[in-house]
Amino acid sequence: MSSNHYIYGMYPVIEALKSGEEIDKVLIQNGLQGINFQKLRELLKEKQIPYQFVPVEKLNKIVHANHQGVIAFTASISYYSTIDILPVLFEEGKVPFLIMLDRITDVRNLGAIARTAECAGVHAIIIPSKGSAQINEDAIKTSAGALLNIPVCREENLKTIINFAKQSGLQVCAATERAQTFYTDVDFNLPTLLILGSEENGVSNEYLKLCDVKAKLPLLGKIESLNVSVAGGILMYEVIRQRKEII
Repeated sequence: MSSNHYIYGMYPVIEALKSGEEIDKVLIQNGLQGINFQKLRELLKEKQIPYQFVPVEKLNKIVHANHQGVIAFTASISYYSTIDILPVLFEEGKVPFLIMLDRITDVRNLGAIARTAECAGVHAIIIPSKGSAQINEDAIKTSAGALLNIPVCREENLKTIINFAKQSGLQVCAATERAQTFYTDVDFNLPTLLILGSEENGVSNEYLKLCDVKAKLPLLGKIESLNVSVAGGILMYEVIRQRKEII
């Protein structure tokens, strides 16, 4: 069975996955077992769809019919692959500019970043399959529809994608207050992957270690950080400023 936002029941969810339906995430009842459950897990892993085990009470609050312990939330957009997009950008003679969001869990921040990214000509936004704000109707509305017009790559392993970007010739730049370099001193004429981190913890240490350069914004007041969507907007338009001769 299905609604506008989710599909429920073991067989309907399995068939939706087999048919290539875009799925954001799947909730599975704690303790679920059986052959069909194993088939479901194999499909979820194969297609890199995030899933979570939850109490049956949570499923019952979402669906009052017989959900058979499985509810899949349908995606509001189609997702892309960074590995597919990046070579095409080079083939088209473009200077790639990608943004990676590390643990951005607030829907409004994600939407605001996407809106600025679309306006700034960012080629794609990369998000993790787990630990990110869900791209739902609220996110799309906050983005003023930008999420419908810019490729979003949902990736299982951001570290793998960072390494792929480096091997492909992109400089990886993290926005962090721990940087020694001001953002205006970074050469954004180079193909770039810009990483924006959560307001609480910033960019993960494991990703910072992989970065070629770290950029900071000057903070002259008493507050120690900017809203991530504001910081991201400043950095994106610095890229435009520097690249004005090649846009």
